[in-house]
Amino acid sequence: MTPEIWDLLRPFRDEAIARGIPVDDVERGLDTARPCAALTRDGDGPVVGRFGGPLLLPADVPDPAHPFVASVDLAAVPADATDLLLSPDGDLLLFAFPETADDYDTMGSVVYVPVGTAVTERDRNAWNAFDFEDEEAMFEAFPQGPLRATTSVSLPFHHAVEFLGEPGSGPLPGHPRAEELVEVWNSAQDAIAPAGPLQIGGYAWEEAIHTDPVAIAAFRAVKAAEAGRWDGPVSGDVSDWVLLADWQAGMDVQGWESATVHWVIQREDLAARRFDRAFTSVFWNPSFVPGQLGLLLVSQQVTLRSARASGSGCRAVWAADC
Repeated sequence: MTPEIWDLLRPFRDEAIARGIPVDDVERGLDTARPCAALTRDGDGPVVGRFGGPLLLPADVPDPAHPFVASVDLAAVPADATDLLLSPDGDLLLFAFPETADDYDTMGSVVYVPVGTAVTERDRNAWNAFDFEDEEAMFEAFPQGPLRATTSVSLPFHHAVEFLGEPGSGPLPGHPRAEELVEVWNSAQDAIAPAGPLQIGGYAWEEAIHTDPVAIAAFRAVKAAEAGRWDGPVSGDVSDWVLLADWQAGMDVQGWESATVHWVIQREDLAARRFDRAFTSVFWNPSFVPGQLGLLLVSQQVTLRSARASGSGCRAVWAADC
């Protein structure tokens, strides 16, 4: 841990100890801290990319199957902003549809465009081949504008792991007070390391979190590979995976208020710059949308699921609906 990160986390340490968490448990929790880049549309950090904008792709890259979210100029990201083995230059283009899918679908993709590569502008709506009006309206609500980076710090938001070979879960190995530490982090984060709508590296967050979203995404990638819908090899060991980026879609897209997109990648693919092998997992629960809007949204989704299932594909909210 760098001295700068240690100084940032000092209020977290003090608060955790004040709540009666033993110092040794707090120190072990601090050892899990990871640097990350919080990307926002305000602030005074360097511009490192943008939400939306023209879709510029190499001629040999097919039209992506999911909406265009953002581009990140890797050369502009501060070198010490993350602990990821990112390329020193080139652009990362992030694509995602902010709804959950069954275990065998990725809900987005990543395209890496090396510096100096010739690109052409594409139709940003090519992913919506059937012109679903609700999806077009959703895409129109995607955020737009420059993204500025702040070098920040991330601690786990999850506090449990699933037991292997049996139902149930338990505390993170070696961290018996993990749930209490997460409670402290949830209360202290805004003052220490405010989150941005887009994050590069660090730990994954979502509205209802218990186990690591990266582990869930890795599990889905394994199931997709077993079903022949994702190219292997795919590791089922979460330690072989890392969070590439997180997007809090619900900050901007009305009707998807609880949606979070996780782009994850195997470490060996990241080292080889095989960003095309990033897997995209989404958390979205429309029941989290308050009041009559939530009820209306669920009703609309039921209708849309029926229409899609009888047509050429299904983007269902729940896996059992496909």
